[in-house]
Amino acid sequence: MKSLSKILLVASLMAVVSSPTLAHADGYISPFLGVNFGSSSGNGRMNVGADVGWMSAGILGLEGDFGYAPSFFGNAGTFGSNAVMDVMGNVVLAAPIGAKRGVSVRPYITAGVGVLRSTIDGTAGGSSISNSEAGLNAGAGATGFLSSHLGLRGDVRYFRNLTDNSSANNANVDFGAFHFWRASFGIVIRP
Repeated sequence: MKSLSKILLVASLMAVVSSPTLAHADGYISPFLGVNFGSSSGNGRMNVGADVGWMSAGILGLEGDFGYAPSFFGNAGTFGSNAVMDVMGNVVLAAPIGAKRGVSVRPYITAGVGVLRSTIDGTAGGSSISNSEAGLNAGAGATGFLSSHLGLRGDVRYFRNLTDNSSANNANVDFGAFHFWRASFGIVIRP
């Protein structure tokens, strides 16, 4: 959990330092709470994290998605301490409806690639399992701004690992078996 805090802190600082100074471009941070579904092991389990991004004056933006799902594979008594973490870089396409600053709504779609990391510590045999794989995500949602600096955001995203399942595959990229959906809700803070 400490490494996740460090990642979120560094990402937040990068967003603040690198956010454009133009009045029509928006940097933001959006901490969220979510729930996983669409996976037999992760169904109904909590997910927390933050999205840090930048939207241009038009419809295009960039975003970093950081999610952490403690006890993704079950409670600690059954599977030991376990978690799934995602770190994704996304492209965002959004349709601003209303004012550029102030009260407005912005529906969006997003997709990107990054890393999915799963860990299981202290299983019945005392061993630990850790796996970091390339992954992808895609989703849709909407942001509703209540003022120039504060809003609410909800979205649904699909996550899937990418693995090399065949030595005959020269590209070494294939869809893996690990996947889940995340529905999340959070606040949006922009400078």
